[in-house]
Amino acid sequence: MRRIVIVVLAVVGIAIFGLYIKSTKPQQITQPLKKLTNALQRNSPKESTTSATVFAQNLQVPWAIAWLPNGNMLVTERPGTVIEIDKNGKSKNIFKVPDVKPEGEGGLHGIALHPKFAQNNYVYLYYTYSPNPTQNKVVRYKYQNGTLVQDKVILEKIPGSIFHNGGRIKFGPDGYLYITTGDAQNPSLAQDKNSLGGKILRITDEGKSAPGNPFGNEVYSYGHRNPQGIFWDNNGTLWETEHGPSGIGSSCCRDEVNIIKPGQNYGWPDITGSQTKNGMEAPFAKSGPTNTWAPADIIVLDGKVYFSGLRGTAIFTFDPNNPADVKPILKGEYGRIRELIVGPDGNIYFSTSNRDDRGIPSGNDDKIIKISPNLLK
Repeated sequence: MRRIVIVVLAVVGIAIFGLYIKSTKPQQITQPLKKLTNALQRNSPKESTTSATVFAQNLQVPWAIAWLPNGNMLVTERPGTVIEIDKNGKSKNIFKVPDVKPEGEGGLHGIALHPKFAQNNYVYLYYTYSPNPTQNKVVRYKYQNGTLVQDKVILEKIPGSIFHNGGRIKFGPDGYLYITTGDAQNPSLAQDKNSLGGKILRITDEGKSAPGNPFGNEVYSYGHRNPQGIFWDNNGTLWETEHGPSGIGSSCCRDEVNIIKPGQNYGWPDITGSQTKNGMEAPFAKSGPTNTWAPADIIVLDGKVYFSGLRGTAIFTFDPNNPADVKPILKGEYGRIRELIVGPDGNIYFSTSNRDDRGIPSGNDDKIIKISPNLLK
């Protein structure tokens, strides 16, 4: 009798699943199953072929990393916490941003240490706040007695939204602070040279427009949709990653890697992908019309470009002499990958972003992973 009941239940289950399949669009089935498969693979007890090691774990959407002179790292978590992680991977919360607005893609984003940090202990943070409407700002703090003490608002009233806030900040080789800002879901801002939205900005450490800026204000380059990563190579070339439009069909993807030059227009929203227009810069490398990277941070190491992928769930690499040949590394092993940075020990550190409501967290996510650059070649 028990066997008969089991068989009947199995037949009924198969029949119900069959009806579900008939009434459901293919992508509604395959996409969740693909996410689930990736999560199960990340949880499975397999030996990594790359010998990457978990440096820190149980984090909340780690967004950016800055290295202290003693070798410890400061890490921003998007909900608004700054944590310090020592060289053994032990972490502690050191500061909570009081007015952060962690909604959608908004929250605590970039972090940068002043070039003369050893003398002044200045730490810069970029984050979303809500004076109405939602905006972003850069605030300077002083690292003191193991915490951050607020010092000065450096730049505010950067357009913000639930999506497209940019958020990367780094001091360039020229000593000025560079800031990536999104179009705040208002594409027209990207072409407005008087708006701070959809730009790469360049300012002094006190928040003034940097000398030599092309338009006499904070704007360094414009026509950006949602720039995420910036990096200067050994030749002083400024590389940038940018999210293209996502959707279905002809509106999908077209993520970008750009070489940034002062005063140049990078096209959004007038051109994307392979499109061209006089006076606008085409991307140096781009994803195709049917795939997506959702690129985050970027580094250039030993003559090769590496950038992290969120929806792409990989680290991508290409030779600048052949930008059409972009190859994924660690595809699907760690889920969504955001920060990508070289440590003082010469290793590469990258963070996962599986707890940002767009991934499926595996055990002890989110993590910071350490890997030798030799294993990414």
